[in-house]
Amino acid sequence: MMTRAKWIGLLGGASLLLAGCGGQANPSDYTPDIQSEEKRVGAEQHPLLLAEFGGAYRAPEAAYVAAMGERLAQAAGLGGQCTFTLVNTDVVNAFAVPGCYIYITRGLMGIVGSEAELASVLGHELGHVVADHSERQQKRSVFRELGVMAVGVLTGSERLTAVAARAAGLFSLRYSRRQEYESDDLGIRYVKAVGYDPHAAADMLAALARNERFMAASRGHDAAKSIPEFARTHPLTENRIQRARDTAAATGVADDQLPERERPYLAELDGLLYGDDPAQGFVLGRRFAHPVMRIGFDAPPGFTLTNSPQAILLEGPDGLRGQFAGGQLGPASLEDYVSEVLSQLLGNARAELGAAERAVVNGLPALVVPARVAGRQGAVDLTVAAYAAPGGAAFHFITMSSPDSAAAGALGDLFSSFRLISPAEAAQLRPRVIRSVPVRAGDSAERFAALMASDQPLPLFLALNGLEPGQTLQPGSLVKIVSWAR
Repeated sequence: MMTRAKWIGLLGGASLLLAGCGGQANPSDYTPDIQSEEKRVGAEQHPLLLAEFGGAYRAPEAAYVAAMGERLAQAAGLGGQCTFTLVNTDVVNAFAVPGCYIYITRGLMGIVGSEAELASVLGHELGHVVADHSERQQKRSVFRELGVMAVGVLTGSERLTAVAARAAGLFSLRYSRRQEYESDDLGIRYVKAVGYDPHAAADMLAALARNERFMAASRGHDAAKSIPEFARTHPLTENRIQRARDTAAATGVADDQLPERERPYLAELDGLLYGDDPAQGFVLGRRFAHPVMRIGFDAPPGFTLTNSPQAILLEGPDGLRGQFAGGQLGPASLEDYVSEVLSQLLGNARAELGAAERAVVNGLPALVVPARVAGRQGAVDLTVAAYAAPGGAAFHFITMSSPDSAAAGALGDLFSSFRLISPAEAAQLRPRVIRSVPVRAGDSAERFAALMASDQPLPLFLALNGLEPGQTLQPGSLVKIVSWAR
């Protein structure tokens, strides 16, 4: 979360829809071609998208991903035309946008277990580009496909639309099953073309499916991340995994005939940040805490939180959407601060403001202002709750719901939970990293689980390493553990 509220619109609308992808596609059936207009749009939106989704991860792993991506781009007939970026978020996802801008999150990189599996992820996204799936998706209605609350249509405010859309996962639009399969087929062939085992694509999908099951089982521990984004944009069905195995077999390459290069990959992965970046604060289930800003709050039951550089996104029952962000109060009053937030948010939308309510919340001056935003097709209830913090800082919630939403009744608990956190609590919010450690004779998953910085050490160890319970570890191999950063 940034210290200053920054409002970004729809970033070019459908031109930034995340790619998700579907009988067997042959690379010779396609003519790779990136139009100059696509390249221009991609270049313009690239920095905005990075700002929205975590920024670029500045570490040696980023160059590793870019070099791997370029090898695959050459195989796809797009050499020198694509940009590959490692994104600084623990959300498990990969996506492509027009202009051949391809992104993989460090969360997904942590799940991947070999160079061949990484190649299959990047090859899949290149398949979307080569098959021109993004261009086809631009012709579809964003709101109709997503079913999100079309606040912009109701009110005419693009900024309100941006808040609702981000919280609802606007950039998670899926492609059809056929398009998914089509991209799988192309990616598998690119993987083989650069000399890796094409069967790694099925291994990667299976490992991600195991990770999905782990995240779903840990819902009570980390509700905000119970459904990995990759599972939403790239559905991980058993049929898709089996189909990837069949496609790999159809290349004529036997399983393990070509290398996967697990060990070099895991060695490269050592030290990768795992979980939330301290600069963005920590989402811990329904709790948010920031060790640098020394603030925190708790969302009510039924709410989920998602971290982003711009804001903490909130989703509640009955379609309630919102976000938490901050700015500078300086010499201005809370009334002036809320007025500026509303002005930026509403634009020219018609709104009826309710009575402002002053309060002291956990020792901090607070101001809550309700509003009803009118539109041609109905109304949206909007609430801004702002707080004055030490040092001239200010923080605020923005929530939106339908007038008859029962979830709005829980907002009082949300607003009253905002607080400053103690130095002791802040000190406990420590970053974690992935470490690649060697397996010795007699080592077990339970031994490595004891080294994990996690409240679910064994399930997380198995998920990260694509292992099943009771599976024997191979001496001399490397496995991933999560430990506290030094």
